[in-house]
Amino acid sequence: MAILIEQTRLLTLSTIDVLVIAIYFVMVIGIGLYLKKFTQTGDDFFLAGREMSAWIAGLSFVAANLGSLELMGWAAAAYQYGILATHWYWIGAIPAMLFLGIVMMPFYYISKTHSVPGYLKLRFGEPSRALSAVSFALMTVFMSGINMYSMALVMKVILGWDINFSIWVSSLTVAAYVVLGGLLSAIFNEVLQFVLIWLGAILISIIGLIETGGWEGMVQRIHTNFPGGDYTHLWSTLGTFTDNPMGIHWTGIVLGLGWVISFGYWTTDFLVVQRVLSAKDLRSARLAPIIGAGFKMCVPFIVIVPGLLALAVLPTKLTGEAEALATGGHSFNEVLPLMLARYCGPGLLGLGITALIAGFMSGMAGNVSAFATVWTYDIYRALIKRDGTDDHYVSMGRWCTILGVLVSIGTAYLVMQFASIMDYVQALFSFFIAPLFGTVILGMLWKRATPAGGFWGLLTGTLASIAMWAAVKADPGVLKYIAVSPHAKDMAENMYRALWSWLICVFVTVILSYMTKAQPESELNGLVYGCTVLPKEDWVPTYKRPMFWAIVIAVILVILNILVW
Repeated sequence: MAILIEQTRLLTLSTIDVLVIAIYFVMVIGIGLYLKKFTQTGDDFFLAGREMSAWIAGLSFVAANLGSLELMGWAAAAYQYGILATHWYWIGAIPAMLFLGIVMMPFYYISKTHSVPGYLKLRFGEPSRALSAVSFALMTVFMSGINMYSMALVMKVILGWDINFSIWVSSLTVAAYVVLGGLLSAIFNEVLQFVLIWLGAILISIIGLIETGGWEGMVQRIHTNFPGGDYTHLWSTLGTFTDNPMGIHWTGIVLGLGWVISFGYWTTDFLVVQRVLSAKDLRSARLAPIIGAGFKMCVPFIVIVPGLLALAVLPTKLTGEAEALATGGHSFNEVLPLMLARYCGPGLLGLGITALIAGFMSGMAGNVSAFATVWTYDIYRALIKRDGTDDHYVSMGRWCTILGVLVSIGTAYLVMQFASIMDYVQALFSFFIAPLFGTVILGMLWKRATPAGGFWGLLTGTLASIAMWAAVKADPGVLKYIAVSPHAKDMAENMYRALWSWLICVFVTVILSYMTKAQPESELNGLVYGCTVLPKEDWVPTYKRPMFWAIVIAVILVILNILVW
């Protein structure tokens, strides 16, 4: 923590910059106060009344994910690993988002579940729901703490603000507008935050590309500054573990990230799925993640490009946190603030800082609102008080929001003890998201999966992932077995650990399902393909159908990957 104390601020805000930031805080609280009168029932508070249009739900779907890890973490990753970080936005997001809209959303929406654990209860029974709910609740408060800590760290480094002040101001603001308006308030604030993030962050990319002479000029500068490494190709360096800065093979990207981590997060993480469940009808619910995928493809322009520009224009090579701490220099994590300081003057600087704050608060609000729903419906109502009134559960949701924020503040201080935030986050994903995806996808697509198989597969996959992580921490030599190469680096380990935990979950689920009695098909109606009659869309023009736009997005994705191959 010495670097937080010794390092002087990077930026100084003018009066107009402070005013811009103050107006933002007033707006988000005002939205919460205004929307409070529209959140009277459980559906209002936890699912925004299921009245959101496809566009609002789709923007919120993306904005809930566009938090501090996106803005700060992947700008830093782009500086450290080059354009390879774009995989987390394209192959690591778009196929899964399209799959959610086309294949999985009908079952989430038709079953009228409030959460992903709620779906598991209908499909596999109470034990699976309880296990997934508890693990998800733990993950969300830890992730919310990461957002709080990241914001406080940035405000400390950029502006010299006290880290405790930043944590408490941001957390109390989020608590206020989520308690007041529930998911409805969170969604409307996320849409506002999405716009602010784009307005603030896009300045860096536009001005930076003008300075470097466009994309080709930026690439040429990177090659000149770093002749020994390839930071500007997306796929051509992935044939071996040693030809790219990440130390990863294409199998890790395609199977570990593109399949397990990506599909696990975008199709089973209730933080983002909750936003789509708020849609007003099934067609809107299916279109929402497809609309979100279109916006997600554009996000690298405001997140990855600043990291690449830093490789091109910063005169001094940035280092990891340990080296920065030892030398008093700047670390990877400060790429975005450094670029903000380079390109933004008074007024624009306030907008840029507001974009960062909006991103952090969006991530916090997403986690807190998801935690409140899962706690209230899948833990409190299911295991503690089954016979409460709707008003009682809404009240519990509001109190739980406050509790979630307080616990998140505690985890924010816990995160300070970790050397690498990104390693911490990816470890959480491999623990909880990867095996959960195995359980959900088998339950949704395979009618032979049984409750015993679902529960024990999920539990075994989760424990196996934690065991692999602990084994590497105890003996780093184990890494070469888990990540398939002695040359693999931390990020590669995360991808392969997720893959193994998913495979273990699937294997155990399949074996135990064949050893136990299958459920009658009549019990699986509305929950499993082959046992459910899905609504037809023959009356909808082709250009308005989710499948049409999913194909359009998929074609654009392929073209983009070829352009930066």
